[in-house]
Amino acid sequence: MKRPELLMPAGNIEKLEYAIRYGADAVYFGTCYFSLRAMRKGELITLDNLKSAVDKAHSLGAKAYVTLNIYAFNNDIKQLEECIERFSDANPDALIISDFGIIRMAKKYLPNVQIHASTQTNTLNYEAVKFWRDLGCSRVILARELPIKDVAEIKEKVPETELEVFIHGAQCVSLSGRCLLSDYMTKGERKANQGNCAQACRWSYKLVEETRPNEFYEIEENEKGTHILSTKDLCLVKHLKDLINAGIDSFKVEGRTKSLYYVSAVSKTYRNAIDAVLQNPDADMQEYFDELLKVGNRGYTTGFYLGDGYPKDGYSYDISKGLAGADFLFEFHGQENDKYRILVKNKFYLNDEIEIISPKEKYTTKVTKIYKSTGEEIEVANTNEDLLVCFEQNPISPDYALARTVGIKNYAD
Repeated sequence: MKRPELLMPAGNIEKLEYAIRYGADAVYFGTCYFSLRAMRKGELITLDNLKSAVDKAHSLGAKAYVTLNIYAFNNDIKQLEECIERFSDANPDALIISDFGIIRMAKKYLPNVQIHASTQTNTLNYEAVKFWRDLGCSRVILARELPIKDVAEIKEKVPETELEVFIHGAQCVSLSGRCLLSDYMTKGERKANQGNCAQACRWSYKLVEETRPNEFYEIEENEKGTHILSTKDLCLVKHLKDLINAGIDSFKVEGRTKSLYYVSAVSKTYRNAIDAVLQNPDADMQEYFDELLKVGNRGYTTGFYLGDGYPKDGYSYDISKGLAGADFLFEFHGQENDKYRILVKNKFYLNDEIEIISPKEKYTTKVTKIYKSTGEEIEVANTNEDLLVCFEQNPISPDYALARTVGIKNYAD
């Protein structure tokens, strides 16, 4: 079996490094402009540090793909013309593009950088893949609406073109993403296809009959209203064997706006799951699915990939925000003798049992001491505090290690 690339999101430089150290072969990210995800936290990737981000990925042995996947208006093209040299200097492994004008500019100004046709192009068939190939694209990121058998046929018909598919993460109500709902509901202030989606599909809706304007009816009996447009998250970890056999070159995970913990845990899980399938094609994937329940999700679905249309249970009718099966407790920020410096993300207590994960480890241990920076011993670690802690079992190395609660809550399948 051919080893596919594991492609992880990098919402900022810190997440980029964690994604790679936890198992990603490649990362994708955009700058604050020209990308469909506007980042808000951490060391954001901008035009000024774009080259540093690409260099960081390369220094860690991974590829770096830069997104230029907005649908561009004239002003966007003019702005891109003014800074196109920054992208050339950064020298990414590829550019992810959906707009024909931007593809033309990339071929003109960055002839040595590969072009990947974005999933926003809604590519559904092998003739369309041939079109993008003939236009100069080395890879096509297929639409989420395709069943695996169709992907396999495309690969058979166009073997020279790399194919990339999403295997995990949140989905737009419009699946492949060309949605106008946000634009409409915000009166044009939050344009989804220009990187500023308001996620109107996650809002709660009620029904109004036009002759009764002040009477609101529940579409379903639920005190929260009904999230009739909110799709469950995609999860194909149980179907990796079929995806690999289909000849897919790159497995992509959504989540540039997700947390550091999410990116790390998902990267580690898929890295281990892919390696397990390559070693034993019939390996049981349940343990890896259980691991993915520990990160934020709205419930999981296989989407269109199994070939039976979109599942009736593929919508998250009760919740709009993802619920994690485990709470992210803290990041490790160094070691001082037998104590470990941490940044607390969620409250925990002395003697709590916790699970520590790192690029090399995953094990359960107990918190035996908690100290303030002044040396005072305490029994409760509160969110956003910088503290020192001791454990019953220490990690091999605290570098890039994270801690979470033990077990799975908010179970969804």
